[in-house]
Amino acid sequence: MPLPNGGLITENNRQYYEGAQSFSGNNGGDSGQSFTTTFDTDLVFYSTVTTDPQYALNNFKVYVSPTGVGGSFTEVTSYTVLNNTVTIDVGIPADATVIIQLKRLDGGVYGNTASDKAYGNTTEDNYGSYGYTKLNDVINNFIVAYVGNGKLIPSCKRTDIIFHAKRAMQEFSYDTLKSINSQELTIPNSLSVIIPQDYVNYVSMSWYDSQGIAHKIYPTKLTTNPYQTPVQDGEGQPTQDANSNNIEGTSVVEERWKTNFYKNDRNVNVDDALANGPYGSGFSHSYGGVYGLDPQYANANGWFTINDREGKFSFSSNLVDKLIVLEYVSDGLSSSLDTRVPKMAEEAMYAYISHAIISTRINQPEYIVQRLKKEKSAKLRNAKIRLSNIKLDEIVKTMRGKSKWLKH
Repeated sequence: MPLPNGGLITENNRQYYEGAQSFSGNNGGDSGQSFTTTFDTDLVFYSTVTTDPQYALNNFKVYVSPTGVGGSFTEVTSYTVLNNTVTIDVGIPADATVIIQLKRLDGGVYGNTASDKAYGNTTEDNYGSYGYTKLNDVINNFIVAYVGNGKLIPSCKRTDIIFHAKRAMQEFSYDTLKSINSQELTIPNSLSVIIPQDYVNYVSMSWYDSQGIAHKIYPTKLTTNPYQTPVQDGEGQPTQDANSNNIEGTSVVEERWKTNFYKNDRNVNVDDALANGPYGSGFSHSYGGVYGLDPQYANANGWFTINDREGKFSFSSNLVDKLIVLEYVSDGLSSSLDTRVPKMAEEAMYAYISHAIISTRINQPEYIVQRLKKEKSAKLRNAKIRLSNIKLDEIVKTMRGKSKWLKH
């Protein structure tokens, strides 16, 4: 690819793939030389003291070589950073090659030791970014295209546009945008994992076997997680502490569920099930067994519940030590206005913001409000179709399976 020449791509190949940018020092080797990066990613700078814990929070490292030959680079730790400009405070070799390396999973090729390498994932986070635009850019573009004399919206405060843009991002994130996050976790002995910080709602939960194959875990209706567990006195009245607040105890229901063996995991002891099963003595299978099967309990993979009291997911005891992947949706606003918006949904964002602003103003002609509403719905539908990523050959492959006589 040629060097950036005014198009939308502003990084060269080396910046994008390697996460590195090269500079040439002056022939005097002076201290105080400055080098301005042009990455799509801003430099994050905390400290240059290698023993300072905040040094690890920098998302880049600086290397210098007198020749530019591999293996001759040394890390520089005396510099300052301002607006993506790195100023080296010490003298460097004349005509030196200076490399600013964004952190990457393999540490890059310029460090000679493990401590010198730039380990992190800043470079990888930028991969595939061309398919997105920043929410702040959407707001700026909207102001240019839609706000002003002779335009749809004569005037509007930027704060109003930001509000409606955030609302659009939230609504789109739930069922339109591909904003599904995931975490790989191991179920501890407590049978609970904390709900992710940016969690809004779960999409799916699965545990993975030694072959990496997913086994779906479903929420259960067999039990619940009480939101309050007040300690009662002998008369059944909740007791209070010195501040007149109810004293909270531990949930007996949750403890019983943790030690319960009716999990439909096919490993239940049949003799125990006969004597102590949920249908009483003589019932021939555990809950959800083949005989008398209720489809809503037909799950051999375990169960989970959402414990809102503790802010955790709770799991059945047969999932202890299992490796799970939790997929969930966020609202797209957990970080800042740098939130990424898929370009395929950008036009739908503009339509949403336009309708939201006009429909909340007084004395607006109703036909304009209705027109904008229809445009918003149409462009949102187009965005959903585009982001669904359905390919013709995949549809053909699925339809061919309909002609099979034997299915399972």
